[in-house]
Amino acid sequence: MPTIADSLTLPCGAVLPNRLAKAAMTEGLADPQGRATPELERLYGLWADGGSGLLISGNVQIDRDHLERPGNVIIQGPQDEAALAGLRAMANAGTRAGGHLWMQISHAGRQTQVTVNPHPKAPSAVAVGLPGKQFGLPEALTETEILDLIERYGHAAEVAKETGFTGVQIHAAHGYLLSQFLSPRANLRTDQWGGSLENRARMLLAVVARVRAGVGPAFPIGVKLNSADFQKGGFAFEDSMVVARWLQDAGVDLLEISGGSYEQPAMMDIQGMEAPDAPKVAASTAAREAYFVDFAKTMRASLTMPLLVTGGFRTRRAMNMALETGGADVIGLGRPLCVDTAGPAKLLAGADELDRWENKLKLLPPWLSFLGGLKMMRAVEGFAVTYWYYAQIDAIARTGRANIGIAPFKALLTVQKAGKAWLKARKA
Repeated sequence: MPTIADSLTLPCGAVLPNRLAKAAMTEGLADPQGRATPELERLYGLWADGGSGLLISGNVQIDRDHLERPGNVIIQGPQDEAALAGLRAMANAGTRAGGHLWMQISHAGRQTQVTVNPHPKAPSAVAVGLPGKQFGLPEALTETEILDLIERYGHAAEVAKETGFTGVQIHAAHGYLLSQFLSPRANLRTDQWGGSLENRARMLLAVVARVRAGVGPAFPIGVKLNSADFQKGGFAFEDSMVVARWLQDAGVDLLEISGGSYEQPAMMDIQGMEAPDAPKVAASTAAREAYFVDFAKTMRASLTMPLLVTGGFRTRRAMNMALETGGADVIGLGRPLCVDTAGPAKLLAGADELDRWENKLKLLPPWLSFLGGLKMMRAVEGFAVTYWYYAQIDAIARTGRANIGIAPFKALLTVQKAGKAWLKARKA
């Protein structure tokens, strides 16, 4: 039976040296032109030294007007030498210990913050169903624009290969553009890009085909796919099963199983900000280790391509059990590596578990939760914890070590302030 220490040969022939992966996490560390910086080089060097067989970058966007957050790396059109040099330095650092570094390529679609673009492009003119006016009403993409975006995904993958990344992951989860095309809630089109599941999956499959044509048969291609949107009328698990089989037929090397979106973030540890009609997710499901393993086990019955599962893993026992039972072929780690970049090496050396830092953070006193409304305060706390992890990534990138002493709410304000400064610098 496989363990976390075993290598894995992907369908394209590439070999991962072990079964631990640093999952994609947003960094916000690009310069105002969207170029990779020395901070990203330092960060990925430390993660490479930390023992993961695979590192997956945060969102690298194919459109500068559709960012997941300020500070995303951007690959749009021809890259100047400074942009290519930054990516090469990041790739060299991320592979210096013999592991892989894959570039995650993405487009935020309607989940672009209004401060970045008040009228982003999306499959249909359907706004994100959240209060607060964080996202504007999108405009429906034209056929010409869709075809251009497919080409941009391919171009980004070619740049990744050219600059030394050892693979790419196409982001088709968490409510970003390709996930929006898959969702019957977000995609109301009546042309060949909407309606039936085959039509809604057409763009994703076209992107995979264009990327494969650009990088060749021996370069790893991964896809991040929602097991479900966890929303009534959204992308359902039965749909995901079918799309997963189509991706396997298309030659995808590693499928990451995830779930949720901005409208239903409960599976991303931000509860209290769900869309009004979002179904309830049991706390026991959201809190336990490896909460996407069950979906992956069901998918495994009809799939042969390797599966990557991220979400909740902390103990070596749970990781090895997921591998042994067929629930995963690769284990993704996220939040623990925001604080301890050497976490994978410790697990491989025999450590029993990684810290769950969110359980150690001091948040609002209980009486304030009731004063402000329990649901809303839970949401605020969830965002604060998420931004605390953002702050750890930023600290490691800039200083080489985490800053665990920063309070979650100070982290939230600090990171948001930095994002506003980045947008101001971009417009200068």
